[in-house]
Amino acid sequence: MTHIDFKKGKVLTHSKYHNLITGNLMKSTFNKSTLAIAVATCLTFSHAAMANETSSSIKGQVTGPNGNPAAGTQITIIHIPSGSVKKTTVTNEGNFSSQGLRVGGPYKIIVDSDQYEDQQLDGIYLTLGQDYPVTVSLQTQQMEQIVVSGAPISAQTGSTGPASHFSLEDLESRPAINRDLKDIIRADPRIFIDETNANSINCGGGNPRFNSLTVDGVRMNDNFGLNSSGYPTERMPFSFDSIDQVAVELAPFDVQYGGFTSCNINAVTKSGTNEIHGGLFYDYTNDSMSGDSIEGKKLDTGNYTEKRYGFNVGLPLIEDKLFFFTSYEKLEGAQIFDYIPFADNRIDQATIDRITQISKDNYNYDPGSMIPSLPVEDEKVLVKLDWNINDAHRASLVYNYNDGFSLAQSDADSDEIALSNHFYERGAKLESYVASLYSDWTDNFSTEVRVGYSKLDNRQQSLDAASGFGEFRIDTGDIDVYIGPDDSRQSNILNYDNLSLKLGGTYYLEDHELSFGYEREELDVYNLFVQHTEGEYRFSSIDDFENGIARVYYGNASSQNPDDAAGEFAYALNTVYFQDKFELIDYDITITAGLRYDWYTSSDKPTHNQNFEDRYGFSNSQNLDGIDLLQPRLGINWIYNDQLELRGGFGLYSGGNPNVWVSNSYSNDGVRNIQINEKGLQILGDDAVAFNGGGMPGYDIPQSLYDEVGQGSADASANVTDPDFEIPSEWKFSLGGTYITSNDYVFNVDYLYTDKQDSAIIRNIANVQTDTAPDGRPVYNDVLHPRVSDFMLTNVEGSDAYSHVLSLSMNKAFDNGIDLALSYAYTVAKDVSPMTSSVAFSNYHFIAVSDSENPGVTTSNYEIPHRFTLSLGYSHEIFDGYETKFNLFGQAQQTNPYSYTFDRDSGGLGFNDASRQLLYVPEVDDASVVYGPDFDQAAFNNWIESEGLKRGEIQKRNNIDGDWWVTFDLKVEQEFMGFTPDQKGSAYFVIKNIGNLLNDDWGVLKSGSSLQSAVTADIVDGQYVYSSFNNPAGTSVQTEPSLWEMRIGVRYSF
Repeated sequence: MTHIDFKKGKVLTHSKYHNLITGNLMKSTFNKSTLAIAVATCLTFSHAAMANETSSSIKGQVTGPNGNPAAGTQITIIHIPSGSVKKTTVTNEGNFSSQGLRVGGPYKIIVDSDQYEDQQLDGIYLTLGQDYPVTVSLQTQQMEQIVVSGAPISAQTGSTGPASHFSLEDLESRPAINRDLKDIIRADPRIFIDETNANSINCGGGNPRFNSLTVDGVRMNDNFGLNSSGYPTERMPFSFDSIDQVAVELAPFDVQYGGFTSCNINAVTKSGTNEIHGGLFYDYTNDSMSGDSIEGKKLDTGNYTEKRYGFNVGLPLIEDKLFFFTSYEKLEGAQIFDYIPFADNRIDQATIDRITQISKDNYNYDPGSMIPSLPVEDEKVLVKLDWNINDAHRASLVYNYNDGFSLAQSDADSDEIALSNHFYERGAKLESYVASLYSDWTDNFSTEVRVGYSKLDNRQQSLDAASGFGEFRIDTGDIDVYIGPDDSRQSNILNYDNLSLKLGGTYYLEDHELSFGYEREELDVYNLFVQHTEGEYRFSSIDDFENGIARVYYGNASSQNPDDAAGEFAYALNTVYFQDKFELIDYDITITAGLRYDWYTSSDKPTHNQNFEDRYGFSNSQNLDGIDLLQPRLGINWIYNDQLELRGGFGLYSGGNPNVWVSNSYSNDGVRNIQINEKGLQILGDDAVAFNGGGMPGYDIPQSLYDEVGQGSADASANVTDPDFEIPSEWKFSLGGTYITSNDYVFNVDYLYTDKQDSAIIRNIANVQTDTAPDGRPVYNDVLHPRVSDFMLTNVEGSDAYSHVLSLSMNKAFDNGIDLALSYAYTVAKDVSPMTSSVAFSNYHFIAVSDSENPGVTTSNYEIPHRFTLSLGYSHEIFDGYETKFNLFGQAQQTNPYSYTFDRDSGGLGFNDASRQLLYVPEVDDASVVYGPDFDQAAFNNWIESEGLKRGEIQKRNNIDGDWWVTFDLKVEQEFMGFTPDQKGSAYFVIKNIGNLLNDDWGVLKSGSSLQSAVTADIVDGQYVYSSFNNPAGTSVQTEPSLWEMRIGVRYSF
């Protein structure tokens, strides 16, 4: 038989198990359900069934010598660090439970019987959201006992779906160079941190905007959906040292889960105890501690220093009653910028210099330069109070503050380059409050009440906003150069308030655990997003830029005050749920079945646009009021024997749908926010058009556009929500298992299938098919609203998105102090629209298509087909009593796919603001294609062969596989003596991408922009005329992820 040594975190053989038994040990036997709670994967890649919870629970079964229920036995559960006590009584069926317990431990459980020998279980540690099962057989005579001390290897037992759990030890030991949860959860191979896209969290090929982040039970993700990172702020919105445990769930079949369809990240914060405890840290890096060479090419990363420092402390205010915890963290850092086309030699310094000089000479504007780096800051504070009101009631109050910013280049893909005065600050201030109350009313009935409030002030402001200059875009041929304040940040303010309430209850009825509750989340949004209030000027060439011939965009409210065009709206999401969790004890099967019902209420509607209604026959004043969804779920866990556990389930999920998409219809109603443009304007010289103000192009607006907006009668573009819009949702089906060998190797396998329903998509309802291209694709034009687009948020009709994710892992804890975890995930992810942006216009135009109104199901932008991870840890006391720790993390993955397209300036394919029309690759002698005199046909044919493209067909979206990227991060830490025997310090260093340190050809990330212009063409007399081969970049080096970086630091714990 296999047994567990919880202290050492190992699976023991039968003989080793008996060596733990002494004369002072407890008298208890554990059935295989108890054994299996610890026989699980290493914390690197474990599976746990956890809801959006902040606590844990203990469930148990107590029987007499003959297996009879030991009804009436008193159970006392003591949390040793805080002295909190919870008591309950064994039921007539022999069961007991206790909810709302703090995570961690240690706990002591006292089994007090009037008929049998009393027993005591020590050293029990609880996992976030997990039931800890205890099975005790009471005896009439003195028996040997097992002392349980320390934490289980993982909290896997009882899970029904794929998840990962990470402990405080993981948070403290892993090479988390960014001090971010992302550094920890990336150990799960199904989770990819996209360092080319704001470090967004890609879960199983899903859209990062469909993730959810909960802290102490309250959502702290980007409720508005503006940030692709998933955070409401620029970095993790809470101190790294404030977190006690974190879990990531991809398919939890518990109905208390909501607000996501990709994955849910659930964290719980630390608490104060009866002992004063805490820590200090400081770490440092600078430009000399970072790489500056990639594949033999030297890079200028600038001169910078970066430091982080902070502290955390927990203490008792009233012993055993009231506890205080706080943490603080500050970043004084730097941000390195990428100039990809310049690094790829697709644009030279002479071209940049010419554009800069023209800007200064002709427009009196200094556009800045290709500055290598600039400083950034971030500050976090968390304060928590825990109150043991009495044995039956426990409360907590948490306050969190975060204010920080990063810098964005805005337009910086492989075919775009922006000079520094085009950059903008992305910043936000977040304050949140969470109050929770856990109550045990009887031995069978407990409740949880939680109220949360958060307020976010987002800022996106151009670094050169004070100049009053507009955005200039200069087409140099292959590359667009951007100067002047970004057009989307000229009038951009976002504030929102979020209020949440949870009323939850749990009732034990014989062998059934009944959960039920009501939740409400209110969101109140103020969104000022008016593009082009300072103007945007697009030049088709450098010569046009020099001569002043431009297409000019202007947008504003008719009052010429953009505040009057702000979108304001509020809604509430209401939820009720009911669930039954019961065990078939004779078979060691646990079944979880429940229903979740979500419905929206809202009284705010977009401003009515009569022109829109006259044009389409329905109103633009749609909101989410009355939209609802019923979500059934079923999960099963079967402990087959001491070595094998199986799990599976299915359920419907919804949430994580960015509110910014709904906000578009409030901000862009075509009435208050008026956007217009005009081509071919002469803005310099004697024939220049008139401007308002001082008459300076770039600083002022062409008078004709200014007057047209001011009249308020312009029939402008509108965004609208489909009157028949449904909540996007997805079915999840999973099957998995854990197997432990006789040599203590732990193997996991999980399969997850998702089938999306009613996915969101943007359509231009002004478009009508007017032609068919030579390759058979439909050509659309804005017939119903000439020269203007009307975008509708609607649902996919017909075939919809889906994904398959297969994951494998192996874990082993060796007796010599080595811990090893290897894992792999294979992902197939298909979608209709990736919905990569917060703006309807961009969601429509920045997707590769051959049919813009019906994109079809194909490979998703978020698919990471293959991903391997390695976690290797080793700890040894080189100096007696002081550990030396080595931790290595490695990852190898195939990066995101991309598409080859026609250039946006191609004619005859309708209006395409981006190079999105998928490329037609002709046969060698193709009657539908002729070549212009300047087209390099030989280079084109060689490129087709080198890329392996199929001739005679339109290319599929994302049919080009991304490159592989392999990196390793290393952390080495040495403990040293503290001021007192129970205190310790440590010094450490962390190296990110150690391969690049050893060889600048290693660890290099090359990724491709999703849309890559390959050919410029026109349709003439029913044939394509290919006029220019644009030699697309394919994959380009991403500078910051590719360079090694070292941080040195010290930490002191007390």
